[in-house]
Amino acid sequence: MTHASTVHHTDVLIVGAGPAGLAAGIELRRLGVAHVVVIDREEHAGGIPRHAAHTGFGLRDLHRLLTGPQYAARYVRLAQDMGIDLRTSTTVTGWTAPTAVSLTSPSGIEEVSAKVIVLATGCRERPRTARLVPGTRPLGVFTTGALQQFVYLHHQPIGRRAVVVGAEHVSFSAVLTLAHGGASTVAMLTEHPRDQTYAPFKWITATRLRVPILVSTSITQILGRRRVEAVEVTDLRTGDVRQLECDTVIFTGDWIPDHELARRGGLEMDPATRGPRVDCALRTSAHGVFAAGNLLHGAETADVAALSGRHAARAIRDFLDTNAWPARPAVPVQCEPPLQWVSPSAITAAVKPPRGRFLLRVREFCGPAEIIASQGPRTLWHRRYRTLVPNVSIQTPAAFVRHVDVGGPPLIFRLAT
Repeated sequence: MTHASTVHHTDVLIVGAGPAGLAAGIELRRLGVAHVVVIDREEHAGGIPRHAAHTGFGLRDLHRLLTGPQYAARYVRLAQDMGIDLRTSTTVTGWTAPTAVSLTSPSGIEEVSAKVIVLATGCRERPRTARLVPGTRPLGVFTTGALQQFVYLHHQPIGRRAVVVGAEHVSFSAVLTLAHGGASTVAMLTEHPRDQTYAPFKWITATRLRVPILVSTSITQILGRRRVEAVEVTDLRTGDVRQLECDTVIFTGDWIPDHELARRGGLEMDPATRGPRVDCALRTSAHGVFAAGNLLHGAETADVAALSGRHAARAIRDFLDTNAWPARPAVPVQCEPPLQWVSPSAITAAVKPPRGRFLLRVREFCGPAEIIASQGPRTLWHRRYRTLVPNVSIQTPAAFVRHVDVGGPPLIFRLAT
């Protein structure tokens, strides 16, 4: 157990000052919760949108179109106006009780005890080491997040010729960031048979910027001594191997929740999403601990994460009023391949998930395909889709949760055979 020099008490402690954490704090204050503390290890609050300079933020939650920095600044301003205790450069070093943590910051070490703790630590892209890409270890290898910080926050040069690994939404954003930083993109590559983004994004990249998109292709080696000199790529259809000369490699997508704090707290984890298991009210397995946003799954857009935070806030308000917590085990929500994960991954009562929808992902392109939600022999919901695209969420309406037997077998999402 970590010992702290001072102990502070609050109603709600939120770990993470990105869209989910800030939106949860703002909604809690709007609902009348007196004392809300939001902490973040970064020097400035706002999360990833701070260094995502493109537009497209805020449509679902703020009902306006903003750039990433504008969106982050608006949430920070709203949090400050609502009287939230917002602390940056503050890191959780450990749990000292079920709803208490030890913090370290420039002002020292302290312990914060809360009636409720909300984990909103977000997610990150898996770097080159986690993807087990062989080769040398030269300079010039980045994730999208690191690229955006170098270009937009620190105004540092990246390189001249880049290869982008991935072809989902964030991959195309990386191409635009590289162009802003003065670098050209030699190629994008994806192991899937086609890209996983919207047609306008592809048009800008492939037609306007003239970036070739290499499908069914994987990166099999990074070459270079002090700096990246080339990458080796393999065509997964033919086995052909070739080299692309470049001085920069950007690994994009392949998201994993920032789950270390949740694991240290002993929370039950979902092996599919690799985030904490939550029910539709975003309650974790620990009494008084909630989780929200992209900690629960791979990356969704900032506004979807923010709406998840708002959803959690309303459930937290109810908990603070009643101290009610599910007594019986939750009904697991699972999926069968080629579906990859579903969130939320548990049901404890007839409560709808954030935005009234379950989110699912698929491992590979499928379609036309029918998704079925069933519990035992009962089919509770089904819908036919023209195409299911990996790295793009499938949103399923959740009105059927009122028909789930909370004492019954798991709820299963699967494709019709």
